[in-house]
Amino acid sequence: MKFVDEATIDVASGDGGNGCVAFRHEKYKEFGGPSGGDGGRGGHVYAVADPNLNTLVDYRYARRYEAKRGEHGMGSDMFGAAGADITLRMPVGTVISDADTGEQLFELLVPGEAVMIAKGGDGGFGNLRFKSAINRAPRQKTPGWPGEKKHLKLELKVLADVGLLGMPNAGKSTLISAVSNARPRIADYPFTTLHPNLGVVRVGPEQSFVVADLPGLIEGASEGAGLGHLFLRHLQRTRLLLHVVDLAPFDEGVDPVAQARAIVNELKKYDAALYRKPRWLVLNKLDMIAPSERAARVKDFVRRLRFKGPVFEISALTREGCEPLVQAVYQHVHAEKSAELQLAPVDPRFADASDA
Repeated sequence: MKFVDEATIDVASGDGGNGCVAFRHEKYKEFGGPSGGDGGRGGHVYAVADPNLNTLVDYRYARRYEAKRGEHGMGSDMFGAAGADITLRMPVGTVISDADTGEQLFELLVPGEAVMIAKGGDGGFGNLRFKSAINRAPRQKTPGWPGEKKHLKLELKVLADVGLLGMPNAGKSTLISAVSNARPRIADYPFTTLHPNLGVVRVGPEQSFVVADLPGLIEGASEGAGLGHLFLRHLQRTRLLLHVVDLAPFDEGVDPVAQARAIVNELKKYDAALYRKPRWLVLNKLDMIAPSERAARVKDFVRRLRFKGPVFEISALTREGCEPLVQAVYQHVHAEKSAELQLAPVDPRFADASDA
């Protein structure tokens, strides 16, 4: 299935039905009076987070969604039926914004979460509503209220705990296939990855985290060069970034330190908050370096890059060093999640129960 993480759609909820003016004419009801019912409300438009979806491709081609209008009121005290609601299923992590103003309206973060993105119009009143002691034969009615019409932008940001970033051919796809259940396309040329891949890393029973592999970045990505800039948004929800570096490039003229600095600069240009996220260094392809040279090569790289955070030395191909990396990542992600739960606001209605 084609991966699509942006779409623009038009939605329209249903108009409310009109009220009715009618009077009773039954044989044995001499003073029947007014009997015009109200119109039914228009159908609502809902968006639901579906965990079984991972792309917005359904909204790339079908772009207009309209709910049914409510039925008009009728005589004999009959109210019009409400218009049928419609439900739009979207991947978890979808952000719904006003396409004209850019204002963010909704964010679907929980599987099964439903939000009303367009409210149906209320039905109009029939003359039955206007009956009173001094107005026994009212002929007033009101039309139904119009439904809402919105021009919306859908943007998918994948929900992952850890994001892999690096230059093309750094070995990110090999790493995610080595540690998780993801099976991305792997080849010996750059730009093999054309869209984000998600994988679940199992550390133990009920212990796991989600990792995202993005297309490789190149210098100038924040201005639109290459493919990676199209998917940088998918890193914004991660708790940790793993900067994968090819420590043994095929081209001897390529400087891994310069490439690593270029990636960091692109993050800083794209989003300052993304740049400030915790970032660990993963030095890959050690299997291509002679064992006697590895320590010196790693020490020289870290010294020239002036990197102060955690550094891991691995070979994604042979899985050497992957287990310590996975364990350290899980501990960090678990600690972050625990801290978020402790800082979460407590509903005052349940404060006593939580203290018990």
